[in-house]
Amino acid sequence: RHRPEVGPSLTATDSIPRRLLPRIALVAALTAVAAHLRIPLPYVPLTLQPAVVCLAGLWLGSRAGAMSQLVYVIVGLVGFPVFAKGGGPQYVLEPSFGYLIGFIPGAFTVGYIAGGRDTFRRTLLAVGAGLLVIYLVGVIGLYANLRFIVASDLSLTHILQLGLAPLPKDLLIGGGAAWAGRRLRSSLPL
Repeated sequence: RHRPEVGPSLTATDSIPRRLLPRIALVAALTAVAAHLRIPLPYVPLTLQPAVVCLAGLWLGSRAGAMSQLVYVIVGLVGFPVFAKGGGPQYVLEPSFGYLIGFIPGAFTVGYIAGGRDTFRRTLLAVGAGLLVIYLVGVIGLYANLRFIVASDLSLTHILQLGLAPLPKDLLIGGGAAWAGRRLRSSLPL
């Protein structure tokens, strides 16, 4: 019997031009470097990673930016010490793991909202929305970890305070990321 053609199978790289693959790897590596530039705090350390995530979306666009963060998370879960406290599959039990997962939709959101529009206002809006996504996923992950894995008796208010503690720093640095992202896009266009 003849089977009807369903269409070609797609791989992860089919939707992303091959010329972007080195840039995806570069941004994933920069995210790893930013993880080690940190100020240790309980549960959620201060790092420069959210700024790099925003740059990923601004420079690479939504899909390639998200792919760079997916590569980063997979490399860390495989066992390379690219996360703030190391790496390996056990890292899913870390209180800050939700933020790492949030990097993927965060970069996508930044790239999607920024689109091809190169106004500073639009770029700031994109960065703000991306940070909101990162923190939403991160705080949900922090809450789930502290309540169900660590079995902490911390109140929801206290968990929110812990989870949102780095936000003012990220909002400040986000303005710089918006400016740098616009410059990067004009200097090194895709």
